Amino acid sequence: MERVTKLASEKPVVIFSKSSCCMCHTIKTLFYDFGVNPAVYELDEIPRGRDIEQALLRLGCNPSVPAVFIGGELVGGANEVMSLHLNRSLIPMLRRVGALWV
Repeated sequence: MERVTKLASEKPVVIFSKSSCCMCHTIKTLFYDFGVNPAVYELDEIPRGRDIEQALLRLGCNPSVPAVFIGGELVGGANEVMSLHLNRSLIPMLRRVGALWV
């Protein structure tokens, strides 16, 4: 869990993903379309990715990916991110942590 916390705080937006996950692709595309440059960790492509996935499950991410951290805090998965976007809370949150400049 300590590794997840460390990785999640390295950039304003961090996404834990799997390269074969369509919802992960959708969430990454949403952030890229905003002009955000998130740190993306593809758990099926990095060493000890399975350990990170287990830690995300223990943090309450179910399913474990996508798991989005903004400002070092767990926001949640695709449903939570899309809810924030639809209620117009996501962009102000991204501005607050310095992930968006405009």
